[in-house]
Amino acid sequence: MNILLWHVHGSWMTAFVQGEHRYFVPVIPGRGPDGRGRAQTWEWPQSVIELPPERLAQQKIDVLIVQRPHELTELAPRWLGREPGRDVRTIYVEHDAPQGEILDMVHCAANRPELTVVHVTHFNDLFWNMGSTPTRVIEHGVVDPGYRYTGEMERSAIVINEPSRRGRVTGSDLIDRFAQVAPVDLFGISAAVCGGIENLPQAQLHCEMAKRRLYIHPVRWTSLGLSLIEAMHLGMPVIALATTEVPKAVPAEAGFISTNIAELLEYTRMLITHPTEARRMGEGAREAALARYSLPQFLRNWDALLAEVAA
Repeated sequence: MNILLWHVHGSWMTAFVQGEHRYFVPVIPGRGPDGRGRAQTWEWPQSVIELPPERLAQQKIDVLIVQRPHELTELAPRWLGREPGRDVRTIYVEHDAPQGEILDMVHCAANRPELTVVHVTHFNDLFWNMGSTPTRVIEHGVVDPGYRYTGEMERSAIVINEPSRRGRVTGSDLIDRFAQVAPVDLFGISAAVCGGIENLPQAQLHCEMAKRRLYIHPVRWTSLGLSLIEAMHLGMPVIALATTEVPKAVPAEAGFISTNIAELLEYTRMLITHPTEARRMGEGAREAALARYSLPQFLRNWDALLAEVAA
């Protein structure tokens, strides 16, 4: 099957392109946000093919996948020369939790029965108002990096992309509070602005994360960070805010979740000072992640939906 989609979320795309299809990704000079092409810091198979916008209209596309409003309304009609949902089978993948007043949480693809919207968590499916547009939930999957945990460093790891811009949404303001308990190493896109480490290749990032004693997920309001799931795959114990989908993702044997920051700080102190317990919980985290967020299950779910939509 030929699938066209934009390179938007690198970790999600890394899992998605492991399937048995051909994946066309737009590329433009400078590799801006509307044409990043192939990943530069993740390992992608050769079935991912870069195409400039002027060549897209010539391709046979079985399914178009869009992930941002302007892909649906502007880029796809202009670059592909076809109307999403009418001229080409189209799936909208919604990665984010809705923002704003709950009465205003109407999705840009709402009341479009010719489309299918896929939410990455049940929480998102519950909160977004889709009107008459059919929806599915396909939970995350990740390429298993393997058990790498050493926990040798009495430090915490946090991964947040653009922590300065996203602020309270991603809990960037809580980093200093956790750092008062134990040193924190922040990783992610544009993390250097906040004194962190950025632009590490994924494999190197995983190795660095796994050296830290625990993983902290301070996010208040996003769907479910893939870095959290990756940390669990690595065998890291987890400290996380009990918001959005986290209570389903992190069972008791995998770490500690709460909306009480004082409790989370105490749990952090305990894991830092008890490495044997940290390792035990990290093993529980890996077991839970493999059971719920395995790559084979993720790809099976997507193959079933792609076949249904294409038909």
